[in-house]
Amino acid sequence: MSASTGWPAPAKLNLMLRVVGRRPDGYHLLQTVFQFIDLMDELTFQVREDGEIRRLSPIPGVTDDNDLVIRAARLLQQATGTGLGADIELDKRIPLGGGLGGGSSDAATTLVALNQLWACGLDAAQLAELGLRLGADVPIFVHGHAAWAEGIGEQLSEVVPSTPVYVLLAPAVRVDTASVFQDPELTRDSARITVRDFLAGEQRNDCLPVVKKRYPEIEQAYDWLNTRAAPARLTGTGACLFASCPDRVTAAALLKDRPPKTTGFVVRGMNRSPLLDRCS
Repeated sequence: MSASTGWPAPAKLNLMLRVVGRRPDGYHLLQTVFQFIDLMDELTFQVREDGEIRRLSPIPGVTDDNDLVIRAARLLQQATGTGLGADIELDKRIPLGGGLGGGSSDAATTLVALNQLWACGLDAAQLAELGLRLGADVPIFVHGHAAWAEGIGEQLSEVVPSTPVYVLLAPAVRVDTASVFQDPELTRDSARITVRDFLAGEQRNDCLPVVKKRYPEIEQAYDWLNTRAAPARLTGTGACLFASCPDRVTAAALLKDRPPKTTGFVVRGMNRSPLLDRCS
């Protein structure tokens, strides 16, 4: 058996999110901008010759069948016909259910790492296509560059937004994404904008009003952050909120004074995923 350590799985922020329509199958059509941040999970893989896939660091409440890491490894096995397996260990640092894409990032890193360790030979486009079966956010982590996204989030075009320091707040609540998108008050017909509009400052998140209405803890944290580092923004459907800061000292001071029952991080935006460098 051979082991490989240190495979990064970075979190992401949605720098804006507009819901511009809905497909007949119920999926919402979006415009959004993905950017990575230097808050990361880390995965370790040990190749097995017997084809078994095991996770060595279970997440409480997450079964193997619901674990995106296990599902990604099994999907790659099925797609390539490899007889190899893996023991997988996950050092989980990204908060669960916060809109930071941690599970999707872990799945993407699993696809990319095992594709290399098992010598499957798939290219990035093929891995992204597999990843889309696991979730709409998985392709962006395979892609590895900050991107303007459309469709259900899988149509990606590289962009280069600024990479500021952010203060990131994580209220002690997990958002039910499906309920947010099913809410009758969610705006589903926003006008489409361009990358130029986004770069000029159009950065709203259409999910924010619904999320604030459903989750008072997020509304309170949003109001607190918006009075100190406006504009505060919601990533995805939340629960995490973020705002850019002039430097880490300013961000750390805000974080130290954060609202009760809220954790947080000082992070920096990244337009290139460290996963790409791990593969080179």
